[in-house]
Amino acid sequence: MSGHRAIIAGAGIGGLTAAVALQRLGYEVEVYERAAELRPVGSGLAFTCNALTALRSAGIHLDLERTARRWNALTFKTRRGRPIRTIHYQHFVERFGVPMLAVHRADIQSSLLAQLDGSPVSYGATVTGYARDGAGVRVTFSNGMESRGDLLVGADGFHSAVRRQVVGPEQPRDGGYICWLATPTFAHPVVTPGYAAHYWGRGERFGLADIGGGRVYWWGTKNMPPDRARDWKGDKAEIARTYAGWAPEIGAVIAATPEDGIINVPAQDRPFGERWGDGPVTLLGDAAHPMMTSLGQGANMAIEDGVVLARCLADAPDVESGLRRYEDARRPRTRAMVEASLALSRVEQLDSPIGTLLRRLYFRFVPESTLDARNALALDFEGAAR
Repeated sequence: MSGHRAIIAGAGIGGLTAAVALQRLGYEVEVYERAAELRPVGSGLAFTCNALTALRSAGIHLDLERTARRWNALTFKTRRGRPIRTIHYQHFVERFGVPMLAVHRADIQSSLLAQLDGSPVSYGATVTGYARDGAGVRVTFSNGMESRGDLLVGADGFHSAVRRQVVGPEQPRDGGYICWLATPTFAHPVVTPGYAAHYWGRGERFGLADIGGGRVYWWGTKNMPPDRARDWKGDKAEIARTYAGWAPEIGAVIAATPEDGIINVPAQDRPFGERWGDGPVTLLGDAAHPMMTSLGQGANMAIEDGVVLARCLADAPDVESGLRRYEDARRPRTRAMVEASLALSRVEQLDSPIGTLLRRLYFRFVPESTLDARNALALDFEGAAR
């Protein structure tokens, strides 16, 4: 593949993983990102065993443990902080030989950028479309620039311009709630090293996790009409009112968060699609299979995508057959994650008294073996690849 050129639309976690993996395969790589610069903004995430296993299988070792936090358990609590159930992950860590990390997204992006060996990353470059150009592809940008390559990877997120051309017009699927996200500096007696908890209310949830370096990642959800979630005009005071009377650490972390440090996004995904590619063009991450956040697997699936893409191109007779092989390999696993995330999202956002009672009873008494089997489906990258 030496001398082949790959154009990557998007410098998110999935796009950068693909860029590093393809560069190590011998591709010349160009990455184009719509943002004007890479800034340390965004949310935290659970960096799970499957993503780390995928990266290590490609020889990509990110120096994250200096800033990230290892975590081995997730506790579900009532809105007032009473435990419902703790799910333990240490046996998965031992089984797969990689840790579970809670980390800021920007730290992963920075670590992946450090792995790129001289490949250019162009900022303020929004992809608007592409056209077949012989055996390759010509990509156009909003600033009038063009670039030509042997393949184009659309890793340009939920509102992907590459997806729009591959798939055609479509509407997102609304979840009927809003998500608030923040990563402030915060200390509290409850938030011990490796702390990770989800608090469940009626039509409202809250998550709080230690991500290392004195920072935490928190997120909150609240049911509301989709049009209001898409165009939320509220403020930090509304968020604080939403969680008034919840566990003390929740009110404290909201109070400690600067208002301009809170991100709000509507809960959305898309019905799973079978079409990911068009000749020398393919999709990756949220551009290919956007999912609800409930399983925390969106970024992890994007990392897997990047690694599998390089694997499939490594021994393919030509670019297009390698891309179709990648798409065929990834569809069953990502479809399962999209559908499971949507199903769990609906359960988590229940707002009826009977529904929330049944949810609590189920999670309290469901056998550990059942939960382990479901978690293993997500965490076993090599098993899924086989």
